[in-house]
Amino acid sequence: MLPSEVAFGTPRKLPKPRTLEGRVGVVDVAFAGIGSGGGFDKVTLPFIDGLGERLAVWVDHHDHDDHARFADDDRFVLATKAEHGACPEMVTPALVERIGHLDTIVCHTDFDGLATAAKWMRSGEEPYAGCDDDARCIDTRIGKPSETAKRIDRALRARPRDQGLMGLIVRHLYDGLRDTELWRPIDEAGAELIPIEKETRRAAQAYRRLDPDVAIVDITDGYARIDKTMLLLLGQERERISVVVDRDNVAMAAAFDSGVNFLKLLGLAGGMPTRVSVPRKHLPRVLSALKVDRSDAELLGYELV
Repeated sequence: MLPSEVAFGTPRKLPKPRTLEGRVGVVDVAFAGIGSGGGFDKVTLPFIDGLGERLAVWVDHHDHDDHARFADDDRFVLATKAEHGACPEMVTPALVERIGHLDTIVCHTDFDGLATAAKWMRSGEEPYAGCDDDARCIDTRIGKPSETAKRIDRALRARPRDQGLMGLIVRHLYDGLRDTELWRPIDEAGAELIPIEKETRRAAQAYRRLDPDVAIVDITDGYARIDKTMLLLLGQERERISVVVDRDNVAMAAAFDSGVNFLKLLGLAGGMPTRVSVPRKHLPRVLSALKVDRSDAELLGYELV
């Protein structure tokens, strides 16, 4: 039995405060950006206000202008992506002791978030040796994570909305990976990623290069399910910046150590500096901000502002 209840959330979709028991901690969930259903004021702030004094701690490492609002509130342990490439390393025994018991932990739905929740429940001790480093490798895409982390990451990428699987993974991490039987459903989920990866590689063949240093692909039609993170990484093998356009959104990414900051480039309030998603209607503004050559863009049917 876990020492705390675990709930899952994303910057755009947080659980209702009334559904969360007792003292609540939030880990690895970024403040909502302007493109996240209304941004901080309409998504994150109502959640904070709804919890009120029951919010015991919020630990996160994603850049956001509104971090400054909470500089004097010691419940908020906030950093930038440059300061901490992943969230588990921010959870220390001293922090857990200072905050005290949490009845509920709300964590992000990726490896980084689940590992952070498990580490908190283990009083600041890593679920296994090297887990903090693995989270950093996976979240920044720099370095090579261990096979242990790859197995978990693949399962989560194959089933990004399966909260039952997420709960099982948190339990497995909390238990120090001792129950080997728990690997079976994790590996079964991971195997589902194989056809998704195949389709993603097929989509990557449609990348087109635009000056300067931009690779762009439109997956609005003609593709089955793809792994957008993988597709963006494949684009970065072609150019410094990759852009994926789908029916609703424009996602762009650059390497963690590239020096690119899409938040400043596009005037966004928060998120990851090197990976951003905005509504598709902003594609002309995105291409203009990236200083894409107009003739190259128009040749592929794209407009600039």
